[in-house]
Formats: sequence, C-alpha cells, structure tokens
Amino acid sequence: MKENSSKSFLFLTICCMVIILFNNGCTEKNLKEDENQITMGSIELTEKPEEKIEMEETIEIPDGMVYVPAGDFIMGSDPDVDPHTDQLDEIPQHKVYLDAFFIDKYEVSNDDYTKFVKATGHRNSIFWDNPKFNHPDAPVVGVTWGDAVAYAEWVGKRLPTEAEWEKAARGTDARIWPWGNEFDPKKCNFDDEGKFDGHLDGFATAAPVDSFHNGASPYGALNMVGNVAEWVADWFDTDYYIVSPRENPKGPKNSGMGKKSWRGASWFAGEDQVRCAFREYDDIVASGQILGFRCAKDVPQEE
Repeated sequence: MKENSSKSFLFLTICCMVIILFNNGCTEKNLKEDENQITMGSIELTEKPEEKIEMEETIEIPDGMVYVPAGDFIMGSDPDVDPHTDQLDEIPQHKVYLDAFFIDKYEVSNDDYTKFVKATGHRNSIFWDNPKFNHPDAPVVGVTWGDAVAYAEWVGKRLPTEAEWEKAARGTDARIWPWGNEFDPKKCNFDDEGKFDGHLDGFATAAPVDSFHNGASPYGALNMVGNVAEWVADWFDTDYYIVSPRENPKGPKNSGMGKKSWRGASWFAGEDQVRCAFREYDDIVASGQILGFRCAKDVPQEE
C-alpha cells in the first residue's frame, strides 16, 4: 500500500508540473498576442513545507488605459535634487503606498467628450466652436471639475487622486519628468506663448492626445506634463503633504480655499512647471483654455 501511495503521489506531482508548465506556455503566448493583459505570478504555501501551488492572476487592462501596480513611490520634490522646486506645496518629499489602479493613456479628447454630450445632454465645452481648441483629436478644454467628474462617471471611471496622478507620471524613482531627470523640450508640449517663436513642438496650443510618445511615463501614459493641465479628485491644500496619510491619500476632506487640484501644467507653461511634482489649483467652477483631464479606474479585487 505504501508503495502504491508513493507511486500515486509521484504521478499526481508530475501531472501537476505538466499542467503548470503548459499553462505558463499558454500565458506567455497569450501575453504576446494581447497587450491588454498582465499576468501576475504568485506562490501559495500549503501546510506541508515541501508542497507549493503555483498560481497566476491575469489582469485585463481596459482599452485606452495603462496599469499602475500597487506599491510605494516617492511623492513631492527634493529642493536639493530638483533645481526648479521653489514651491512649498511640493514639500516635504515623502513615501506613499498606493493600491493598483488603471489610468487613461491619453487625455480625454474633444471627440470623446462630444459623444458624452450627445448621449447625456450635458453642457459642452465652452470652446466647442473655437477652431483653436475644438479639433476632434485635441484634448477637451474649457470644462469645470464637475464636468470632468460627470464624464468620468458616464464612462464608468473616476478622476485620479493627486497621488495616483503623480505615480502614473513619474514611476517609483522620483524622476523630475516622465522620461527622466534631464529636461528635453522635444518630449512635451509647453511654452507655446513664450520663448519658442514658431512653436518648436509644432502646435500653437494643445497637441493631439496621441502625441509625444517619446515623452511617455514609465507606465506608458502620454502627455502627463504639458499639453493641458488635468483636473484631479482632491481638494487643494498647500500644507497637505505634512499631514498626508502613508497609504492611498485622497487629499483633505475639504479645502478652506474652496479649490480643486490640477496637475501636469500645460502648453502655456514654462519648463519650471511641466514637472511631475508640480501642483496647482483652481476654483471648482473654473474652466479655461488650458484645463482638461484624464480618468482613472480601480483594479477589480479578487473574490
């Protein structure tokens, strides 16, 4: 009996190994075929130390979004590293843990927003008939924070928090710009009203949302700095970083200033503002030619 049990156990072990190897091969093939999947490997220990079960979790990435994994990142600025830092609202630099999330690869375009307006009857952008800003592929501008929230809810998403936005822009190594620590004017749309006569980036105002691939963030999001400033979910508080929680910060409960935060600066901003850590704010009912947004979404939890 003992001999038969040993043989049965050995047979089952070999079968399990074959199945695991087969599944690994299939997963590898599927990943090559479908870029909108990420396979997360994990090991579950059993009561017996010599036994383990290998498990895999496949995360489906929604169309037009990128995946930002859970973990720590460095938020804010270090004045000794970033020579552009002269704003107190970016300090102290601190470590933040965030759950995994998705964020739009692109800023919401005029075409996207027009579909929302037609489907819901929501008011349009204040620049919907202005040829400088209404190209279908350009990011929508002239929308309030409330307009951005309404659109996000319509597509089953939400606005990112300040912390989520910043991690999506810079990754985990505290880089100053999405592409690294050396500024490159050819990697973002900025300063169109300033020193670059003739618009070196090729755009007098905002560029199409699918521009500047060479300036993508570590996770693949485009135009995280420059192009248009982006509304985020948080109320703004200059001193929030002093009291910000370590995990999943969502901003102060309210703002004594009555302002909402936005990030990324815009085509109108200078080099000192188109940085991952740069913070700014505006009235909740404000809308202007530099203000747009992108959306985020929670990663479904395993049941």
